[in-house]
Amino acid sequence: MASLVIHGGAGTIPRASFTPESYQAARQGLADALKAGWKILSSGGLALDAVEAAVIALENHPSFNAGHGAVLNAAGDHELDAAIMDGRYRNAGAIASARTIRNPIRAARRVMEASDCVLLAGAGADAFAREQGLDIVDQAYFTTDLRREHWKRADEERRGLLNRERSEAEKHGTVGAVACDDLGNLAAATSTGGYTYKRAGRVGDTPVIGAGTYAANGVVAVSCTGLGEYFIRRGTAHDIAARIRYCGETLDTATAAAIAELSADKCGAGLIAVDARGAIAMPHNTEGMYRGAVTADGQISVGIYAVDFSPFDA
Repeated sequence: MASLVIHGGAGTIPRASFTPESYQAARQGLADALKAGWKILSSGGLALDAVEAAVIALENHPSFNAGHGAVLNAAGDHELDAAIMDGRYRNAGAIASARTIRNPIRAARRVMEASDCVLLAGAGADAFAREQGLDIVDQAYFTTDLRREHWKRADEERRGLLNRERSEAEKHGTVGAVACDDLGNLAAATSTGGYTYKRAGRVGDTPVIGAGTYAANGVVAVSCTGLGEYFIRRGTAHDIAARIRYCGETLDTATAAAIAELSADKCGAGLIAVDARGAIAMPHNTEGMYRGAVTADGQISVGIYAVDFSPFDA
């Protein structure tokens, strides 16, 4: 049974800070990404194509920390990470610390399909994307007023001038998609700008296959969100697959165990996953997680906080 699940990061804006307009814009962005992916799945297309389409839509939406709307590092620049994995063959591609690629997930897929590498970084990733004819943009394309404000608050915090703690949404965020198609194929895709004021050159879990992104047919597809260092140390995405494959755990049990371990690390975290039967999981330990899913009948549901996951009919 075909399934599609997406996330826009576990770092959500505190409910009191959300305007009705920004709240609706985020929900609309999630719904549009689901529609982009479901259009492919509902016509018999591949899970791989569906997760790429969904993540492209999220990268293009300013509400999320990927592509247009990505956070700024300590130097005031954007460094973008992305990964995609095809569960059919366990092929994968990723890019890290890219600076000029309009849609990093497109570049990750091209690394998988048109190179002999799994991961390309920095100037090498940008050059490869250019060679492949992908859209190249100036850094200014990624920047929004909101991300400038988040950078300013992080800089004030570093200098001891901030009079309140920054929210999770001001610190980090990620987007991702996992899918199971009608043939039972699984795929995962993840994209991020990292975390606000990160050290230049820092790479998180998103492009590390098995940490923030993983897919294997017959087992599970996973995309993670949170502070990447914890996911890398634990190999979280692959650990979930191993629990299911070798221990016979259910999807819910395996994903809940992963979040419990991250909670023990005091890491704000979330993830989405889909198994070989099309069952889905969306656990998180934060106040909320931007998330959405499509049921077999095409009903789209989205949510931001723990209690607002509901059908989206607009």
